[in-house]
Amino acid sequence: MAGKRNSLDQSTFERLRRLYIIALSAIALSVIVSQILIRKHLKDQESDSGVINVAGRQRMLSQKLTKEILSLSTEDNYSERIVIKDNLKHTLSVWVQSHNALQKGNDSLGLPGSNSKIVSGMFDAMNPAFNTIKSASETIIEQIEHSPDVPTEIFAKEIEKVKLNEGGFLQKMDGIVNQYDLEAEEKVAWLRKLEMFLMAFTLLLLLAEFLFIFWPTAKTVKNSLSELISAEKKAKEMAYNADVLSEAKEKSIKELRALSHAMDETLLFARISPDGTVLHMGKKFSKLFKLSKFNKAANFAKVLSVNENEQEVIDDLISKYKKTGWQGEVKASTKTNEDVWLEMAIIPFNPVNERSELLIIASDITRRKEGQLEIERLTKESFEEKMNQQKIVSSKIIENQEKEQNRIAKDVHDGIGQMLTGLKYNLESIDISDIDKTASKIEHLKELTANIIKGVRTATFNLTPPELADHGIVPALTKLTQELAKLTGKQIILYNKTDFGGRLDSLTEINIYRITQEAINNAIKYADSTHILVSLSSSKNILSIVIDDNGKGFDPGKVKKVKKGDGGMGMTFMKERIKYIDGRLFLHSEPGKGTRVTLNIPLKEA
Repeated sequence: MAGKRNSLDQSTFERLRRLYIIALSAIALSVIVSQILIRKHLKDQESDSGVINVAGRQRMLSQKLTKEILSLSTEDNYSERIVIKDNLKHTLSVWVQSHNALQKGNDSLGLPGSNSKIVSGMFDAMNPAFNTIKSASETIIEQIEHSPDVPTEIFAKEIEKVKLNEGGFLQKMDGIVNQYDLEAEEKVAWLRKLEMFLMAFTLLLLLAEFLFIFWPTAKTVKNSLSELISAEKKAKEMAYNADVLSEAKEKSIKELRALSHAMDETLLFARISPDGTVLHMGKKFSKLFKLSKFNKAANFAKVLSVNENEQEVIDDLISKYKKTGWQGEVKASTKTNEDVWLEMAIIPFNPVNERSELLIIASDITRRKEGQLEIERLTKESFEEKMNQQKIVSSKIIENQEKEQNRIAKDVHDGIGQMLTGLKYNLESIDISDIDKTASKIEHLKELTANIIKGVRTATFNLTPPELADHGIVPALTKLTQELAKLTGKQIILYNKTDFGGRLDSLTEINIYRITQEAINNAIKYADSTHILVSLSSSKNILSIVIDDNGKGFDPGKVKKVKKGDGGMGMTFMKERIKYIDGRLFLHSEPGKGTRVTLNIPLKEA
């Protein structure tokens, strides 16, 4: 079948090749023939313009001849007559030569001499007049050459002949010129028809080749390409399947090699019976636990450990998982009482149908286990250290809260309380009967009441500003900066770069407020600053608050560690709060260059 298909493809190729050769040969032959015909016709027409030109010149020459003969008849001067005679002789020679060339051809003049029957007949009709004029002109020339001073009356008869025949010659010559022109136009028209015929023939030939050669060939090629594409797809599928099989084969070989290598490099390998008796133990296993090759019937648990508790655990594992198998960590000990940790697998195995065995595959993980235990110990110590640290932080937070409560209580007692006591005494001392003193005391009471109200507002503002709950973080920070600026006399400015006005959840807003408040208070209390700028900017996902001051600055490294609770608690509280709302806090300060605190808080989509 394959050989038949191959031969069919070869024969198809040979047939297509023959058809293309025939088609291209036909087109080439058509072009060559058309070029030969057109060039031959053009070559024939190359002389037409020369013939018409010479024929037209004959009329001029005949007129010139007549004019020169008449000039001789009127010229008496000897020398002038000689000049005119020479001109006449030259004109006659050219005229006769051209006349003969038009009829018989002349290579020097480029005249073929192949006139049509009509033109030849017209020349035959014109030749008598030509011969008469020629003969008369030759006679006049001979007479003047024989005797230059011959009287005009001697050749008057010849002059009359020329006059009488000139008109007929010119008329017939005009007819010949017109006939030449007509025949040239007919040749051009025939050439046009020939070109149209050749073009139509070429187009028909191309159409026939398209219908009977190129179109069937295109179909054949298309079908062949379809078959090739289909065969290519099948070949690709076969190649892909072969690659998949090859990869699977290579993978299996690699797995087998890896398994063989693992078995060869297995640290510990043994075969035991279901009751724990050792049937076979590998060299590395035997070397690790110092099992003699002569002591094959030893108990597996006793081989792995000298500790009774460990032996009991191993016996329990074998007894419990001898049918299902097991994998895990086992603690063992050598005869020198060194602890050994094993990653061990118990695998049921049936080499012979009548009996069952257990395959033991283990690896020594003592170092890994020791490292793991060390990590657990260090983790426990680190956890305890962190708990102690947290306790210190918590105690400081509680201590600061107590201080804050004491401060508020002191402010209320010393400030608002005293003012209320004064208000009470002033009220009790009012004597209604003394109108002047009563009016004065009332004015004093108004002032005292205003101070009490201001003190209450300041205390409540320090606790939780109402703007925070009512309007959000931006109005609250605006109020904070304005109030602190009034109380301290420092330039404290809030600049909302991106006109942020969104609301956050209450816990986030209160923590942002407290962190910002703490940063501003630190700048006021410790930095000796005169200008504090609070900048807000926001993007789609981040709200950024930057607190800059022009204070004396400090070394941040000295306040980062609060392990012993000595200093830096304000920064600790700020970090705890920012961590609580999943934000980030950055502190940058240098002695003498001010301080910058940056808060980045993620904005959650509503």
